[in-house]
Amino acid sequence: MSVSSPEQTRWLSQIEAAEYLGVTDRTVRNYISRGDLPGHRVKGSRLVRIRRADLDALLRPIPTAGGGGRV
Repeated sequence: MSVSSPEQTRWLSQIEAAEYLGVTDRTVRNYISRGDLPGHRVKGSRLVRIRRADLDALLRPIPTAGGGGRV
């Protein structure tokens, strides 16, 4: 069984997640409510936390027309 390092399981608030993505916190709430982004509620509170890895998974590269293999 592998154990994740703290860097891999970094939890962000909705505001931090919005800053990370360059969007508003309202957009992050919309992503969560649509099911595009998993949000996790802290037990006994209204706080929502988002894994940074889930934010990275939300980002997709834009394909280029040439596809010439540039790095």
